[in-house]
Amino acid sequence: MNKKIGNLFKGDKGIWTVFLFLCLISIVEVFSASSTLTYKSQDYLGPLIYHCGTILMGLLVAIVTLNIQCRYFKLITPIMLIITYATLLWVLIFGESINGANRVIQLPGFTFQPSEIAKGTMVLATAQILSAMQRDDDSGADATSMKYILWLTVPAVILIGLENLSTAILLFGVIFTMMFLGRVPWKQIGQLTGVLAACVMLFLALVFGLGSMDKEAEQDLANARAGVKTEHVVEKKTKEDKSAFEKLTHRFGTWRNRLLMPGKPEDPHDYKITDKNFQVTHANLAIASCGVIGKGPGNSVERDYLPQAFSDFIYAIIIEEIGIVGAILVVFLYVILLFRAGRIASRCENNFPAFLVMGLALLLVYQAVINMCVAVDFGIVTGQPLPLVSKGGTSTIVNCAYIGAILSVSKSAKRITPATKPTKPIEPTSPTKPIEA
Repeated sequence: MNKKIGNLFKGDKGIWTVFLFLCLISIVEVFSASSTLTYKSQDYLGPLIYHCGTILMGLLVAIVTLNIQCRYFKLITPIMLIITYATLLWVLIFGESINGANRVIQLPGFTFQPSEIAKGTMVLATAQILSAMQRDDDSGADATSMKYILWLTVPAVILIGLENLSTAILLFGVIFTMMFLGRVPWKQIGQLTGVLAACVMLFLALVFGLGSMDKEAEQDLANARAGVKTEHVVEKKTKEDKSAFEKLTHRFGTWRNRLLMPGKPEDPHDYKITDKNFQVTHANLAIASCGVIGKGPGNSVERDYLPQAFSDFIYAIIIEEIGIVGAILVVFLYVILLFRAGRIASRCENNFPAFLVMGLALLLVYQAVINMCVAVDFGIVTGQPLPLVSKGGTSTIVNCAYIGAILSVSKSAKRITPATKPTKPIEPTSPTKPIEA
């Protein structure tokens, strides 16, 4: 029986441990933080059952993915690129609008978020290009590798960024780090950094110049803070009245609002549900009242005030309920995930699995860092959930697939055993002198 279970949970035990711990924390904290969903649906166990079903589905996806040999990931790259660009274009034109942005495709029974698939696909394509373009003399990647990577990834980043800027920045940050790890020439890295700086300046100029705060932008941001879904009828009518240019720049007002976040009232009770700092303030209250060991699971107070307590701000609820100890534990789990991924990559005999493992691990860890920084008021509010912890559908299942791919590589990675460790050569000894009589 134990052998059968061991065969089912194959791969790196450290990755499995982190994965299962994050899933357990997710089940407990999502159940605790879903009070607003429970109140709206009048179903106490409904959100928990749904989330547990999503976790079990993700676990099944992870087990299936880890049993796929790494070489088959290369074969599906062209198919995934076609699916990625087709769905990104589809969601941009015909997608469902949530909080003023087209991010999901409505399918029978569930919604699908193409950007989640796009992130893994771009990491997969980048890993394949970097591995194929490594020089024979082991001096790094060829100078043309950056060109191919940018041709494939930049259009996807732009398509994602039109409706979800934080995800686009996250994805490009991971791709940039992968190029650094793939030893793309330093000169090209420097040139790309300069181009990015110029693009950021141009982007800010456009946002502040074109993103005038009209009533629609203010309402979209208020809905986003309150967790209220924008009415499709109003959104559809608004889009019909807009020109093509206005459709492309309709998110500029929201971005400008977030960059020009007004000062916070001295008294937290002065906040209203429509205030722009509403979620950040109650997240701060949750953290400030936590103590060392917290209030205990299920005893959060701020979950009733945070509209996205089960998603974007779940880390604040974790701190409130489990305290500083729980906050450090969650951070430590992601650090272990990155460390184990690095160990797996160092044992890979080929470049492609090594780059793939590091890319997927960086994708999860970078997103976790963004989420935690927002929760502790150390960054601009974004819509990034905490990977493998926040309540989600597409994101949870896709993140589990990423874990499965890392485990798949860990199975074939070379293991360092005492028999394979290099041994120190034995120095020849001088012949023994004859014993004098």
